[in-house]
Amino acid sequence: MSVLALRLAGPLQSWGASARFARRTTETAPTKSGVIGLLAAAQGRDRTADLTDLAALSFAVRIDQAGTRVRDFQTARHADTGKAMPVSERFYLADAVFVAAVAGDDDLIHTLNDAIQAPTYLPFLGRRSCPPQGPINLGTRNGNDPAAALRDEPWHAAEWHQNRHRRNAFVTLHLLSESAADDPLGTALRDQPLSFAPTHRRYALRNVVTTTVDLPNPHYQPARRSKIPVKPLPAPRHNPEALLTPLSPQPPLDGR
Repeated sequence: MSVLALRLAGPLQSWGASARFARRTTETAPTKSGVIGLLAAAQGRDRTADLTDLAALSFAVRIDQAGTRVRDFQTARHADTGKAMPVSERFYLADAVFVAAVAGDDDLIHTLNDAIQAPTYLPFLGRRSCPPQGPINLGTRNGNDPAAALRDEPWHAAEWHQNRHRRNAFVTLHLLSESAADDPLGTALRDQPLSFAPTHRRYALRNVVTTTVDLPNPHYQPARRSKIPVKPLPAPRHNPEALLTPLSPQPPLDGR
């Protein structure tokens, strides 16, 4: 068994799990169906191809840089009639960075590793309008637990984001991994791919549990103490004779 790690970063990402009609939302982290679709495209699989082997891979994802949720409005016209379609509302994650991992049979994982390095179809981050920034492939690791692999993976956030947290020796990241269907701590998410056929896309429920992992910050810089010398205040002067000087009498209130 082996694990394939992927760095998913780009100006915009969108990972929908329950988008319907004119409102297309995004999850806070990449979905399993989105990552499996990316791997299938890299292999050059057709949308109607069998996904049994890819869907059987165990999956986990870590949020290294949460990004910012943004909203966009898009217009379109029907390809055949030319009539205007309803305005669609679409959501994206801007400046986000994730590390995803899939685990499975050695041969399949190494085949996917080769495909990611020389993809048949260009990969995208949830939607075709969201290209990745930089290489995706982080290589393979030994093991059969993608969540365990992500707990040992270094922090892959953008350098400017790491510098923002330079006063923290460790960072706490959220880790989303698959769990048993009867796990009371899990949350059901409909992103288990069954078919990518354009005429009949199908997804099943998958149980996801969220935990945290603490990683060392490679850009950690402890706060430095100021080296500017501080001049001490002069000691107050004490004149014992001033205490013995009699006070002058005060005039009466009526002026007499």
